[in-house]
Amino acid sequence: MLTAVVAVIAGLVLLVWSADKFVIGAAATARRLGMSPLLVGLTIVAMGTSAPEMFVSAMASLDGAGNLAIGNALGSNIANIALVLGITALISPIPLQKKLLKKELPVLVLISIIGGLTLSDLELNLTDALILLCAMVVSLYLMFLGSSESGEQIVEEDEAAEIENTPLRKALLELAIGLVALVVASKLLVWGATDIAHAFGVSDLIIGLTIVAIGTSLPELAASVASALKGHHDIAIGNVIGSNMFNLLTVMPIPGLLAVTQVDPQALYRDYAVMMVLTAALVIMFLINYRRGTLGRFSGLLLTTSFVGYMMSLYLMAS
Repeated sequence: MLTAVVAVIAGLVLLVWSADKFVIGAAATARRLGMSPLLVGLTIVAMGTSAPEMFVSAMASLDGAGNLAIGNALGSNIANIALVLGITALISPIPLQKKLLKKELPVLVLISIIGGLTLSDLELNLTDALILLCAMVVSLYLMFLGSSESGEQIVEEDEAAEIENTPLRKALLELAIGLVALVVASKLLVWGATDIAHAFGVSDLIIGLTIVAIGTSLPELAASVASALKGHHDIAIGNVIGSNMFNLLTVMPIPGLLAVTQVDPQALYRDYAVMMVLTAALVIMFLINYRRGTLGRFSGLLLTTSFVGYMMSLYLMAS
C-alpha cells in the first residue's frame, strides 16, 4: 500500500512537470516548422491542458482499466467547474467574459450532450470514439473562425514569449523529454491508483473520479488560484470551458479507440448526470451574474459545497 501511495504522488508530480515540458516543446516545434501562433494556441496549447488526462487514460485503457479513464474525464470536468472555479471565486470574484455566452458555453453544452449519447448504451467503442473526435475537429474549426475574426490573443504573453524564443533543437529535446516523462508518470499513477482501488475494494471508476481526476486538475487549480491572488484571473472561466471540451473530446474517446469498453452504469447515471447539472449551473450562474459582470463569492461557495457533497456521496457509496 505504501508503495502504491508513493507511486501516485510521484506520478502526479512528474505528470505536472512533464506536461508543461511537452506542451512548450510541441508548441515551439510547431512554430519553428511554420505553424501560425493562432493555430498553435488553439490546438497544441489548448489541448495541452488535457495532456495529463490523455496519457493517464491511455495507460489505464491499455491496463484494462477503461472505467478509470472514463472516470478521469468526467471527474476532471466536475473538478474544473466545482473545485477550480469554486475556490477561485471564493478568493476573488471572477470577471465574466460575456463573449463566452455566445459561443463557448453553448458549444460546451452541446459537446456534453454528445458525450452522454456515446455513453448511453453503456459501451464505448470505436464508433463512439470517432464521433467524439469528429466533434473535436468541428469545435476547433468554430473556435478558429471566432478567434481569427476577433484577433484575440489565445496564449498568455509569458507562455507565448517562451514558445517564440525556444530554438528548434531545444524544442525537440523538451518535446522528447516531456513525452517520455508523461508516459512514465501516467504508468506510475495508474499502477498506484489501481493498486489502492483493489486494496480498498473500490472500483476503478471511483479512483478515476477522485484521486486521478483531482490530481490531474491540480495544475488548473494552482494556476487559477495564483492568478486570483494577483488579480489576473479574467480567463479562468474560458480555461475551464476549454479544458472541459477537450476532456470530453480527446480524453474520453481513448478507451473506445483502444478497445471496446463496457461502461459502469454509475458513470452514466450518477457521474455524467452530476457533470451535466454543474455545466447547466455554470450557464445559469453566468446568466444571473451577466449584468454584474463577475462570478461572486456566493457562487463560488455553492460550487465548492457541491464538490464536497459529491465527494462525500462517492465515499459513502464506496464504503
